[in-house]
Amino acid sequence: MAANGTPTRGYTATKDQLQTRLRRIEGQVRGIERMVEEDRYCIDVLTQISAIQAALDKVALGLLDGHVRHCVAEGAEEGKADLMSTELMAAVGRLMRRG
Repeated sequence: MAANGTPTRGYTATKDQLQTRLRRIEGQVRGIERMVEEDRYCIDVLTQISAIQAALDKVALGLLDGHVRHCVAEGAEEGKADLMSTELMAAVGRLMRRG
C-alpha cells in the first residue's frame, strides 16, 4: 500500500509510461476512425488495426510481467501461490483466445 492509501500494483512503478502508451494507442484508434470516415483503402485500415493490436499486446505483456513480479510474488509470500497462479493463467488464456 502506498503512503497515500492507494494500493500498490504491479504497474505502479511504470504507471506514467503505461498511461503514455495507452494515450498513443487511443490516438491510433482515433486515426482509424478518421481513415474510415475518409474512405481510405481497406488494407491501409487493416494495417493500422494490426499495429494497434501489437501495441496492446506489448502493454498486456508489460502488465503480466509486473503482475508476476509484484502481485504473484506477494501472493506467494502470503501463502496464496496456487490461487495467484490460477488467476494468472486464466488471464493469459483470455489474452491468447483473442480473434
